[in-house]
Amino acid sequence: MITVDLKSRIPIYEQIVDSVKNAILSGILSPNEQLPAVRKLAVELAINPNTIQKAYLILEAQEIVYSIPGKGSFVADDTSTLVDSHRAKVLSDLKSLIEDATRCGISQSELVSVIKEFAKE
Repeated sequence: MITVDLKSRIPIYEQIVDSVKNAILSGILSPNEQLPAVRKLAVELAINPNTIQKAYLILEAQEIVYSIPGKGSFVADDTSTLVDSHRAKVLSDLKSLIEDATRCGISQSELVSVIKEFAKE
């Protein structure tokens, strides 16, 4: 669920933050579900517990998780802010890609065809 790439240039704590956010967005983590304990995850990932604690504190500051002293960290009840901001970013990225495609001469019908192909429900 939470993975890190020790060879990446992205700081490990940022990778953990992103990994937790992605787990929430993909439905792997549900509201009020407990995150892995800091020490357990540190052993699992072979990294310093302070790095994980830093990531959890960032997630808490962003109101994506909450902590209960002595019990651990949990996914927030309401993750709609995370979902909404992610949705806005995806739509913005999509708009940029459509603008690039249009400049390259890709027609509207081609774009619609590709979208329909990949957006099967």
